[in-house]
Order: sequence, then structure tokens, then C-alpha cells
Amino acid sequence: MDQIGNGHSRKDFLKQLALGGAGLTLGLSAKSYGNIIGANEQLNFAVAGLNGRGKALMRAIRDTPNANLAYLCDVDSRVLEEAANMAKSDFGVNPKTEEDIRKLLEQDDLDALAISTPDHWHAPMTLMAVDAGKHVYVEKPCSHNPREGELLVESQQKHGNIVIQMGNQQRSAPTSIQAIQDIQKGLIGEPYFGKAWYSNSRGPIGSAANTPVPDWLNWELWQGPAPREAFEDLWVHYNWHWNWNWGTGEINNNGTHEIDICRWALGVDYPTRVTSSGGRYHYNDAWEFYDTQVTNYEFEDDKIITWEGKSCNPFEYHDRGRGATIHGTKGTVLVDRNAYYAWDLDGNQIKEMQEEEKSATTNTVGAGNLDVLHMNNFVEAIRTGAEQHSPIDEGHKSNLLCHLGNIAQENGGSIQTDPRNGKIVGNSQAMKMWSREYAAGWKPQV
Repeated sequence: MDQIGNGHSRKDFLKQLALGGAGLTLGLSAKSYGNIIGANEQLNFAVAGLNGRGKALMRAIRDTPNANLAYLCDVDSRVLEEAANMAKSDFGVNPKTEEDIRKLLEQDDLDALAISTPDHWHAPMTLMAVDAGKHVYVEKPCSHNPREGELLVESQQKHGNIVIQMGNQQRSAPTSIQAIQDIQKGLIGEPYFGKAWYSNSRGPIGSAANTPVPDWLNWELWQGPAPREAFEDLWVHYNWHWNWNWGTGEINNNGTHEIDICRWALGVDYPTRVTSSGGRYHYNDAWEFYDTQVTNYEFEDDKIITWEGKSCNPFEYHDRGRGATIHGTKGTVLVDRNAYYAWDLDGNQIKEMQEEEKSATTNTVGAGNLDVLHMNNFVEAIRTGAEQHSPIDEGHKSNLLCHLGNIAQENGGSIQTDPRNGKIVGNSQAMKMWSREYAAGWKPQV
């Protein structure tokens, strides 16, 4: 139980990860970056978006070798001041602060940007940063819609010396990496079904009403690329997740992680058919997405993935609020952020591996050691050319599945897709959701 292949301990495995990804490709696309800066040089980081996940990324940068927190960016002056004070008191650093991301990206000494803003900013800000020559760690979802994901892949291909990593941090979990290796070696035979789930106890958000823009918020910059709407304090700073103009729903907010693990384990890319059902069942309020959603993905070679999201009912499966099971012809694997188990077809446990440090699962920040491991992999990809655990083309594929779930939900519950690229087939109405409208002067491009 304590050994990981060839007699190596978990500590040895973690050390290998810290030194450059343990040399594991695990079926990810290999990349060679031409701007390796040298093994002894530090990377100057900025974090944009500091109210929730931003603080977790600040801590990950603090705990990652050869990374320096040099800049902080937020359109909320209160949050910006709070994060700067935290950096000084807790980290012993004094980062510069900036409200406008465009001014921040002009700084010559800035090497990498970590993005944890609302979803509608993720892809446009990444594209701006890449154009400015900065490496980018972007939280999931990497895009607000499928076309933005395509643009991110195109941008990385255009700027081949730039590293873009999506924040699906479980890709850097030693337990998850080991699980995928074991599945690929035939531990459970031929894997054919991935079951992902998320259960939480979110409460009602109430009703929205127009209110004056507070003096601490730059509402114009907060909206950025999104079509303009009157300010309603209900949405700032978390409930934007449930508004179509800025958010992408629970399937992108949390489903991304476990759907990604299932796709990785099954070795699939794009589906042939997507179905989805559900709705806003638990409360009657301003929440625009679904608090209950069941989405199914069919792939070629007889493989399927299903995701079940229950935002407002915390009933757990396998004693955990989130996770994934991978079912094969010889057994089943269960994997989450903190552990990995396997059973044969008779229900006998044949494998167990625990993370040495635990990570949060269903709170709104989700901080933990996986953030550090994933950030370290990003930094080493820049510094030494280490294999990325989540290159943007892989991140896009997993986020696309989530977008397709929402698109199917909004278009009769079912869509056909092209297994070569995930494009929607024979449904022009559904394809209208492939992209979105943007505020004047903000449309992203490569």
C-alpha cells in the first residue's frame, strides 16, 4: 500500500514531481518550450482575481520553489488591499498592486500570470497575457464558451514558447497519476464507464435588484469582455457563477474536475452524443443555471461518462461529496483529490493509496497541497521544459464536455457531436451557443 511501482515510496514520488513532473506523459500531448529561462532564475508572478481561489493561488506560489509573488490585481479595492496585507504579514513579501490588468501586463519584469477571476474573464485575459509574452496559469473553466477554448489552443500553438496550464489540480495528484497508470496497465481490464459526481449544500441566493455601484468596485472593469448590465449586488462576488452572462454553472465550476479525471482514465477526447437533464429544483430565486443536473457523454469504442451534480443536496456517494469511479472489464477504481482505491469484480480491494497531505473538496476555495504540486509543475514547465500535467489543449477538451452538457440541456436535452473536434452536428440552434456576444472593443482574438 505504501509503494508506488518499482519500490518507490510516496515521498520519492512527490520529490520526482517537484523536480519536473516525474517524467510522466500519461497520454498528454508532449510539448517542447523554447523559452526555458534557466534553472536558477525565479519567475515573477501576478495573481488576478483575489476574492476566493486567488488566495489559494497566492499560497501555492509562496510554497513553490523559484516563484515570486510580485504583483496583485483586482477591481475590488478592499480585496486588493486585503490580499496585499496578507502577502506582507503571512508571506513576508510586498507585491505591487494594480486595478487594471491591461496596465499590469505592460510590466517587463512580469513572467507569469495566475488567473482566478470570474469565468467570463478567463480566456480573454489569458489571450491578452499570452500576447504580452506572459505564461499563464488559468483556473478552470479555461473558457466561458467552446469557441474561447479553441482560441486558447490556437494562441498556444501560435506562441509556442508560452506555457498555458489550466487549474485542474487533480492532474498533479500522485494518487490520481498512479491510478491512471494502473488503469493503462490493465489493472481493471478495459475501462469503459466513468461515473463522476458532486454534492453540496448551497443555499438560496435570493432575488436580484438594481443597486448603486459601490465606491470600492470598478464595475466597468469587472464586466470587461461581457455585455454590459446594470449593477446588482447579488452577483458580486460569488453568485456570478449562476448567471449566464458571467458564469458557466456547476458543471463547469466543479464538474470539470471529475469529468476531466474520467476522460483521462478512459483515454477519450470528443464525444459523439451528449444528453442532459435537470433544472433549478431546490429553490425559487435568481439562480439561472441548474442546481440538479445529470449529463451523459457517449464516445466511440463503446465508452461513456456520466456526471451527476447536486448543488443543494449534500447526499454523498462512497462517503464523499465528490469523486469519480472508473469501471472496467476486470474491476473498478475510485479516485478523488485525496485517495485512490481499486477493487476486482468480486468486490475485493486490490489497491489503496492516500495523499500525504489532504486538500479541500466542497468548500468555495478548495485549497490544498494539490495546488502546490500543480503550480510547481507549471513553473518547471517554464523553467526546465518539464512535461505539463495539464496543457491547455487537454484542459480545453475537458471544459468543452462541460459546455456541451449545458448546451444539450438548453437544446432539448440531446445533441450529436463530431468525435473529431466536438462540434455540434445538425443543430444550428445549439451551435449558436458555441460562442457569445462581447462588449464593444473586447472581443478576444488570436
